[in-house]
Amino acid sequence: MERRKILALGIAIVVIACVAAAAFYFTSAPPAPVSVENKTLMVYSGAGMIKPMDEIGEMFQQKYGIKVRYNYAGSNTLLSQIELTEKGDVYMPGATMYIEKAKEKGFVDYEQNVSYHIPVIVVPEGNPANITCLNDLTKPGVRIVLGDPKAAACGKIAKKILEKNGILDAVDANTVARAATVNELVVYMCMGTADASIIWQASLIGTENETDVIEIQKEQNLIKVIPIGTLTFSKNEDTAKQFVDFVASEEGKAVFEKYGFTAYPNLKYKPSGEKPSELRC
Repeated sequence: MERRKILALGIAIVVIACVAAAAFYFTSAPPAPVSVENKTLMVYSGAGMIKPMDEIGEMFQQKYGIKVRYNYAGSNTLLSQIELTEKGDVYMPGATMYIEKAKEKGFVDYEQNVSYHIPVIVVPEGNPANITCLNDLTKPGVRIVLGDPKAAACGKIAKKILEKNGILDAVDANTVARAATVNELVVYMCMGTADASIIWQASLIGTENETDVIEIQKEQNLIKVIPIGTLTFSKNEDTAKQFVDFVASEEGKAVFEKYGFTAYPNLKYKPSGEKPSELRC
């Protein structure tokens, strides 16, 4: 009888110990839940949008706990990278022509429009070559730098503007360098190593003491829309769409306006398809 009591007491002690251990485990060390803080979005963005997109990325992380990692480069360069790797979540080129190409290839399945890209003529401060209009870019001896049309949206649009106005060959003859990104063109202008370039207006924010801007007449210009879209092979489909919608929201567009962009839509900037007027200064 005494042995049975001792055995029963021992079993009771073991059971109590097990229950206590289990209670301790489930109350003090629960399984860690999956956190959105561990999620990161990969965004391919045109180099001309660095400032607003960096700020929007920080806002998105603060609001939703999701990190945003950017790959900045020329729009066509980014499209080539997307096609090669088939990785990433979001694509934001400098013009709709690139997202249309991405859609044709089956890379983009959801998109929004964010703002406008407005091309302007930019010259070093003081305008040493006395550039006043597009036609002045054809003058003998004027040194022009342009974006590479095979790499950057600003290069592609500059070529189209020059073609539209019938001065492509004459300006090509004066072109001394081509750059892969709009930011490189800004550096050229700030350093005064060339006389003029055609650049997105918003890319010149902060260079007011180093550059002067000459607006291109509306009928001679080609205003472009900046889109953003989700990539079809994204492993974070819902989050990628959430980010696209955030960038295209009033909150996101306000950041673009802060850095000199004009938010989409705007009645002032209808699709450019007008025939150019006679080139004159």
